[in-house]
Amino acid sequence: MRVFVTGGTGFVGSHLVEALMHRGDDVVCLVRDLRKIERVFSAERRPRFVGGCLADETALRAGCDGVDAIIHVAGLIAARNRAEFFSINAEGTQRLLTVAARSAPNIRRFVYLSSLAAVGPSPRGRPLTEDVIPRPVSAYGESKLAGEEAVQTSELPWTIVRPPTVYGPRDREILRVFKLARRGMIPLVGSPEQQLSLIHVRDLASACIAAMAPAAMRLTYFACHREIVTTRAFAEAIHGAVRAAGMGRPRERPVLIPIPASIARAMLAASGGLARAVGRATVLSGDKVDEFLAEAWTCSPAALERDCGWCAETSLAAGLAETASWYATKGWL
Repeated sequence: MRVFVTGGTGFVGSHLVEALMHRGDDVVCLVRDLRKIERVFSAERRPRFVGGCLADETALRAGCDGVDAIIHVAGLIAARNRAEFFSINAEGTQRLLTVAARSAPNIRRFVYLSSLAAVGPSPRGRPLTEDVIPRPVSAYGESKLAGEEAVQTSELPWTIVRPPTVYGPRDREILRVFKLARRGMIPLVGSPEQQLSLIHVRDLASACIAAMAPAAMRLTYFACHREIVTTRAFAEAIHGAVRAAGMGRPRERPVLIPIPASIARAMLAASGGLARAVGRATVLSGDKVDEFLAEAWTCSPAALERDCGWCAETSLAAGLAETASWYATKGWL
């Protein structure tokens, strides 16, 4: 199968490309920074690529030409403002759909990688299922939902995959928590008992591939591990993985520092304001307060398991141990 992957040199996209190539697919990637091809993939296992971005219709046409499937991973998780989120996550998705409809007449599936943020937080103890009415609480989530809506109104054969928090080798977001764990002190924004669904990046890659199954046509799925943990347990597990990997000499148990909602709001607003002042994008902004303070971000993978025979295989303990080891090997910590 010939597959066009957007965001193929990013955290999730690079693992997806490797999984596709491992099973023998012919993969072509849309790449903004061609230097990342050499940094991410070995010379022996390197996909074909098209230089460009989601605003470049010429590049999109080249990528879509003759493909059997498109897996749209590219998107912004941090932006300078709401408009920037929508320009990529919504308008960029619509542009790709339009080009694909013209340039890939034989396409068998368009898989859109969305996010649990497109739906919003869950009630404590009640993981979300696919019949939930979306209520995103951030500009990022709203932009991903707008991307979903563009996909759902397309005439292409589509499937949408919504992961929660993703972690694993090459991730630079959760790397921040690993760095704090190495020092032995981890701040927790909001309640330490906030519930979380998680997924290892390799499991998410396999979920995107599984979503190309015939039974998944024109359906939306949550993709996560069945294990649900609290923010406190997640932080403690990261600290344990850091200790087991022998990185530094962190204390036996981490010092967890809960940050009350009022202080969290002020800190995130200040962080976002500073980022705007210097023209930088950040995930730590006032817009994300309601995400940080929600009582739960959990979902159920049951529908994807039922329809596609997929199952998340990597436990949190094993996944964090692998991630810590990778960070240590690469000198990221």
